[in-house]
Amino acid sequence: MGTLVMKFGGASVGAAPALTQVLGIVLQEHERWDNLLLVVSALDGVTDALLEAAHLAQLSNRRGYRRIVATLRLRHLSLVEQLPLGVTERNALQADIDRLLFDMLDTCQSLADNPANPRIHAVIDRIIGVGERLAARIVAALLRQNNLRGVAIDATDLIVTDTAFGNATPQMALTRQRIAQHLVPMLTRDIIPVITGFIGATETGQPTTLGRGGSDYTASIIAVAVEADEVWMWTGVDGIMTTDPNEVSDAQVIPLLSYDEVAELAYFGARILHPRMIGPLREHRIPLWVKNVFRPREAGTLIRETEPSSAQGVKAVTIINGLGLTAAYSGPLTAISALIDEALFETTSSRTEVMISAQSSYHSFVCFVIPTSAGPEAVQATQAALEAALARHKMAAEWKVSPVSIITVIGQHLNSHTHVAAEVLKVLKDVRVLGLSQGPTSCGLSLVLAPEEAERALRQIHTMIVSKRPGSAQAPTA
Repeated sequence: MGTLVMKFGGASVGAAPALTQVLGIVLQEHERWDNLLLVVSALDGVTDALLEAAHLAQLSNRRGYRRIVATLRLRHLSLVEQLPLGVTERNALQADIDRLLFDMLDTCQSLADNPANPRIHAVIDRIIGVGERLAARIVAALLRQNNLRGVAIDATDLIVTDTAFGNATPQMALTRQRIAQHLVPMLTRDIIPVITGFIGATETGQPTTLGRGGSDYTASIIAVAVEADEVWMWTGVDGIMTTDPNEVSDAQVIPLLSYDEVAELAYFGARILHPRMIGPLREHRIPLWVKNVFRPREAGTLIRETEPSSAQGVKAVTIINGLGLTAAYSGPLTAISALIDEALFETTSSRTEVMISAQSSYHSFVCFVIPTSAGPEAVQATQAALEAALARHKMAAEWKVSPVSIITVIGQHLNSHTHVAAEVLKVLKDVRVLGLSQGPTSCGLSLVLAPEEAERALRQIHTMIVSKRPGSAQAPTA
């Protein structure tokens, strides 16, 4: 049938029952597709633990990072013990796990000895990329035990990036060359590459990472380079939902989304996808399926280019953290925009891709998104960095910084259906809206709210969305 890239998230590889599901899926799809490539994430929680180990190493807290390494070793070896592996395969895998973790321990120790290392960010990326390397070896061993030619491949040998450690961008021309040289020949030999997500390396070989959730991005990069026919993302939910099911219990699966819609969803807070993964797929018109690894027979969500006449109206609502700045000022926003970008890059290695602003004759308001890929501490760290930058430029008295929540309503052709904005504002009649913006793709309508009002607003908008879906008891009938 062609070439399929499948990405398995941390929930898919973190326990023996989940790995059994992974194996069944791979065995089935191996019979249906000419070429199969897998991309895997670290086990759930492992990247956070590795990041903590790196920070403890910076503080020369040797007991702290050694404890984390010991815990990770026990967790991975315990998982291996639960898998149906032969003695030879099990012993080789255990030796691999020990080697990777001991090498990482050496890296932590070198960081503790020299916490002022000018290459500190490269060292941290080396540490936090170990989780994917461990997971890839476990999955590849399980495939080999079941008569499939699984081979673990470190993406540091494939994906060439810039030097933005922590949030690197692939250099596609060089990446294509590496993949053509090292990966494509494996496919002709019926090998199933099990590729580490999240990580890459500079042209000189320094390890980098692609941002939190970057394994999704890896899958789309690989898919473009091997000219895949489809990409399947296996997660712990039935597809992309109308909102985060952890926030709203009656969230529902969306069967079909356009590339533009899902790109807005990913950027504005839907944690199921990395914000940058959609661009390469959209450019090359590669369909993406999001499916549940524990319920593989469920249809899931299909993301592809849609016709102008496809389903319109609001499909989903997201929420994401941001920072807002206010000032009794009216005039150019160039200086404050530069400071915002500087502070965000300092703390997250991300640039301010989207900024919402509003001005009157005597007042200015600016806000921006803190990417979910930056981690849970990013809001506080960015606020501190921004306030320090304002103080350095003697602007602290003028501009005040505070956390905000940005709620975004997603749907097709919202610019042609102005009643949608009216309906959204109507259900929020008792909520103070700090700012409102409609995206140029016409797929997103964003509202900036105070954090204490955001959860209630999210639920009110979601109730409106669900009531209008086909099949809803409250949906209008023809």
